[in-house]
This record gives sequence, structure tokens and C-alpha cells, in this order.
Amino acid sequence: MAKTLYDHWSEAPASAWRWPSFSPQEIACRGTGKLMVDERAMDMLQALRDEIGKPMILNSAYRSPEHNRAVGGATRSKHLEGIAFDCRMDNHDPHQFEAAARAKGFTGFGYYPKSGFMHIDTGPARSWGTHWPKTATNWPEETPKKPEKLSEDKEAQAAAGAGAAVSVGAALEHIPAAGGLLGSLAPKAQIAAIVLAVLLIAYLLWKKGR
Repeated sequence: MAKTLYDHWSEAPASAWRWPSFSPQEIACRGTGKLMVDERAMDMLQALRDEIGKPMILNSAYRSPEHNRAVGGATRSKHLEGIAFDCRMDNHDPHQFEAAARAKGFTGFGYYPKSGFMHIDTGPARSWGTHWPKTATNWPEETPKKPEKLSEDKEAQAAAGAGAAVSVGAALEHIPAAGGLLGSLAPKAQIAAIVLAVLLIAYLLWKKGR
């Protein structure tokens, strides 16, 4: 693909600029304003931006020879060719960012965790610097679920006992012998018999739950 050098980024024609997430000024040399556009590298940069779905803040892209010397850049820096980009990691996971960049075809990687940026380029496959450490999550381990208070356990058992008593009472009404027995008792005796049955069921449930 084409590679074009402009004396100043403002000379880059808007009609030919097809990378919506980046402006000519962002890609231009920070020291001189000169701009070199490598279309293949820019296509890959835009594809990476589309993939990660987050803004990419560039510390440096193209560097003119004079500016590269002024900042102490390597004599064969890929920034001189317009195919290198120093991307800040403030809003990115470095490991995910690198994986996405490799998937889009970037082959050169420089790690600068202390300065907070990663260098990516389309030159020969290589890497340098100290990679960001992989940190463990701060998510707490899930503990076995227990009642917050012992009273909650008792309340749950009491509710279960009451429900069972109601069920037993309803069942007794449908059993002729039991219904006849209750019906032969005085009203107070019927109440006493039902209360006794409820207490017995509650006791059995409590003993089972211990």
C-alpha cells in the first residue's frame, strides 16, 4: 500500500483520510508537525480500534528524523517509517490489548508499564521490555450459605411445622374414622386434640432437623 509524506499534517487531504478514529494531527510528528501515512499500518490501527471498542490515546506515532534524534529514539525506529504507535494503557487491559493487536497483524511489541504505554508496530516479529504482571482478581471466594441468625432457623422450622399441621388437619377431615372420632368429641376436646397433634409434629420436625 501507499506511503505518503506531508510537510505538515494540515496538508493531508480530508477526502483521502479514511481512518475516522484518528486525526492527521494525532499521527503526525509531535516535534515538527510532519506526517507520514503508511496506509497498511493505518488500516491495521483502525481495525484494532474497531475491535477493542475503546478510545486509543497515542503518545507517539510518526517521528521525523530530527525529532527522533531529539527524543533519543533508536536510529532504526519504526516510528521513522510511520508504522509504529505508542498506545497508552490507561483505559485498556494490556494483555487483552496485545492479543487484539496481534490478531490484527501487529508484530512488534515494546512494553513500558512504568510509563503506562505499549509500543506496537508492523515491523519484524520481536518484543522487548517488561510485560505488565497478571494480577489476581479481588473477587472474594464464595462461602457456604448459612442462616444469618439461629432464630431464622427456628422460625423456618416453626413455619414448616405449622404448615404440616394444617395439612394433617385437612387430611384428617378426609378420613372417615378420624373425622368421626373428632366429631364425637366436645369442641374443647377437639381443639385440645388438634393442638396436641400440632405439638407432636413440631417436635418430630425439630428433632429431625437437629
